[in-house]
Amino acid sequence: MNRTKWQAIAGFMFIGALLAPVAAQAERLTVRQAIQRLDWQYGPSVAKIGDRASIKLGSEYAFLSSNETTRFLTLTGNLPSPNHYAVAPRNLSWFVVFSFDETGYIKDDEKIDADDVLNKLRAGTARNNEERKRRGIRPIYLDGWAVKPHYDEQTKRLEWGTRLTADNTDEVSVNYSIRILGRMGVMHAILVTDPNALTADVREFKTVLGGYNFDSGQRYSEFRKGDKIAAYGLTGLILGGGVAVAAKTGLLKYMGKFIVYIFGGLIALVGGLIKSLFGRRAAA
Repeated sequence: MNRTKWQAIAGFMFIGALLAPVAAQAERLTVRQAIQRLDWQYGPSVAKIGDRASIKLGSEYAFLSSNETTRFLTLTGNLPSPNHYAVAPRNLSWFVVFSFDETGYIKDDEKIDADDVLNKLRAGTARNNEERKRRGIRPIYLDGWAVKPHYDEQTKRLEWGTRLTADNTDEVSVNYSIRILGRMGVMHAILVTDPNALTADVREFKTVLGGYNFDSGQRYSEFRKGDKIAAYGLTGLILGGGVAVAAKTGLLKYMGKFIVYIFGGLIALVGGLIKSLFGRRAAA
């Protein structure tokens, strides 16, 4: 092969190397644009979370219906889930996914042994990683508590945060989970955010939760004799979701370290998916 042909091939390779980041950026823009085009319901408004609850949102927040949340989860690389509802600030610097679990009335008179719960979660994670490997999904490991489990008797909220790392990486993710007890079951609220912004975003989300209410007849205080009683208590709520399922990984080819996992029914954000797509100051 003569020198001119080698130069031409080298030139094409160089151009290809230059265009690869451009292509990746274009794909990110496509995802971002698709998310922005979802049917976001902007505040001020009162949004219905299924037939169980509602949340009052200010003008700086937006809501997705169940169908739109399914599309949103798919776009962000997660398996679609019915009967889930999303709330986010307009700049999409974080989001929360709500879903209701009709467990029955959960008694809240149990003391939580955080160390024992953590050991059981780790054991469950080890078993789940075998399934992840079988499905060709990178294992994830539970490092410990980001926030130890704690229960607020006034608000009937159980909260905790776990630190997770993916196999062969130093990227840390935080799952922050809130369970709001009701008469017929429990409302799950999973906060997804950049781990570096966790403290501020938890604070902001709790402010948003000030507008959350179970519908009349669904509140924890409205329990009546004869109602279904859950087979477990507060500890069971934390341990309940230990099964890892496969996540859609189509976004990995251009997200690099920004990997989304579905972990035990909780959305775990590794590295900062939202930040990579939008930036914390980007307008929705």
